[in-house]
Amino acid sequence: MHAPARDQDLRWMQCAIDLSALCPPAVGAYSVGAVIIGEDGTEMASGYSRATGPHEHAEEVALAQLAPDDPRLAEATIYSTLEPCSQRRASRTPCAQRILEAGIPRVVIAWREPSLFVDDCVGYEQLVQAGVTVVELPELMAAAKAINSHLPGLS
Repeated sequence: MHAPARDQDLRWMQCAIDLSALCPPAVGAYSVGAVIIGEDGTEMASGYSRATGPHEHAEEVALAQLAPDDPRLAEATIYSTLEPCSQRRASRTPCAQRILEAGIPRVVIAWREPSLFVDDCVGYEQLVQAGVTVVELPELMAAAKAINSHLPGLS
C-alpha cells in the first residue's frame, strides 16, 4: 500500500476510534466506531455502537444513513474499529453480511473480534471469501481495544 493510502487509512481509523469513545458502555457488548468513506475521500456516513438503540452495531448505524442502492457504495471503504460481526443474537443481520449486501469493496479494521462473546467470529474470512479487500491496522489496535476496557476478561 502506498504511503498516501496508508496515511488516509490511519486518519479515518482514528476518526472511527474517536466515534467508538462515544458509545454508552455495555457489559455484554463492544464499543465500536465506523466511518464510510467515498472513493473521493469524503465521509459518506458514520456511526457507533448503540447510537440509535441498545442493540445497534456501528456498521449498522452508518449503513442505515445511506440508501441501500447508493451507487457510491460500490467504490467506498468502511472503517470499523473491530472486525465486522459474523453472527448476531435474535434475527438481526450480521454486519459482515450487511457490508456484502451494500456492495462495499474495501473494509479496514483495527483488530479482530476476540472470543469474548462469540467463540469464532469469521467476519474477516466471510468478507475476504466474497472478494472484499480487508486491511488490518495493528498499530491502532491498542487504541481501539482501550475503548473497551469496561469489558471483563478482555486482554
